[in-house]
Amino acid sequence: MSSSLDKLRALTSRLEDKIEEKEKKSSVISSEHKEVPKTKTKPPVKTVRKADKNCDNVREENIVRVKELYEKLKIFEKSPDFDKVFMYKAMNLSGIGLKEDDFGEVREGKYIQVIAITYEPDKHGKKKAKNISLGYFGKAETLENKRKNEIIEFVLRWRYEKAFQNVEHYKDLISRVEIPSDTLF
Repeated sequence: MSSSLDKLRALTSRLEDKIEEKEKKSSVISSEHKEVPKTKTKPPVKTVRKADKNCDNVREENIVRVKELYEKLKIFEKSPDFDKVFMYKAMNLSGIGLKEDDFGEVREGKYIQVIAITYEPDKHGKKKAKNISLGYFGKAETLENKRKNEIIEFVLRWRYEKAFQNVEHYKDLISRVEIPSDTLF
């Protein structure tokens, strides 16, 4: 567990360094802003990158955005250590639909909350699910659309990072297994 935290801290540190570099570059570019005449441009050509590099970039960009939303939505008030926010088993949203058929729909009369789910032993030692509110955002009817989208994005991006962590965990486990040479992969 601690090695995963160390890896996550190192990744966070590298991401913060890259963010600073980007901010410095963007400030230099914006100070040198010149008006360019509008011309018809061709749509950009997408380049194909290796899957691992592409996943690494997507993951890095995702974690940066999760951290921005973590601060913007003030999740840090209930979970002060950003690294520990991924120790929860799952994350859900009350008051807004996340299923295919009701995605993004607010539920009238409900309260909007980001709910983290953890499993803790009860008095008999049996693991039991426990819900922890990480953010309360008031009644569904009063929620601004922009704020609603940020809340949804935070939960989905958190789940995305959690999926990356699970994949990494299983890759590590598979690498520890002796695989016979006559298997397909």
